Amino acid sequence: MTTILQSITPRPYSLVLRRVFSTTSLPIPKVKKLPQKGNIWESVPRTSLAYEKLYRPIGIAAFHRSRRNSILPPLPQVINGTANDPAPIPSPDPTHGSYHWTFERLISAGLIPLTIAPFTVGSLNPAMDAILCATILIHSHIGFEAVIVDYLPRNRVPNARKFFWWTLRAATVAVGVGLYEFETNDVGVTAAICKIWKA
Repeated sequence: MTTILQSITPRPYSLVLRRVFSTTSLPIPKVKKLPQKGNIWESVPRTSLAYEKLYRPIGIAAFHRSRRNSILPPLPQVINGTANDPAPIPSPDPTHGSYHWTFERLISAGLIPLTIAPFTVGSLNPAMDAILCATILIHSHIGFEAVIVDYLPRNRVPNARKFFWWTLRAATVAVGVGLYEFETNDVGVTAAICKIWKA
């Protein structure tokens, strides 16, 4: 077949066709080493077609070799007991279980009508405004409390957990006092939002 192709095609094309239809592998000569590690093209045998197309050496990107830096040091690794001891099971308590979960869902669901009602009805009732502020405050406190419980376990970082726990309580009290002052001595939250919206 190579002889037939040579007779009917000019010389440059016959050389290309011979390389395409050849079944032998040509070893790639050694390529000059790159400054970084990971030269994957060094002395790898390729077919003749791949030899024409894929000759350039490729190095791995520099950021793949960068070392990992932790932003914060890891938490202390403490094991209470041995590996064969069972994990402690907390005693069931509905106050921290189903009742707490139901209260959280009621607060979250109650925010929807309390947020829409003052702006759709048009009457700025101080009682509804106070209930809205209290619901937002409780909802925010429960959310930040869940963050502290999830990311600061008591047995691994007890001091940091206690610090953030009391910081959250102080912030909740401060925001509550601020909202109370704003509701009693000023226009209130919904009236302030209406004024800002129409400004």
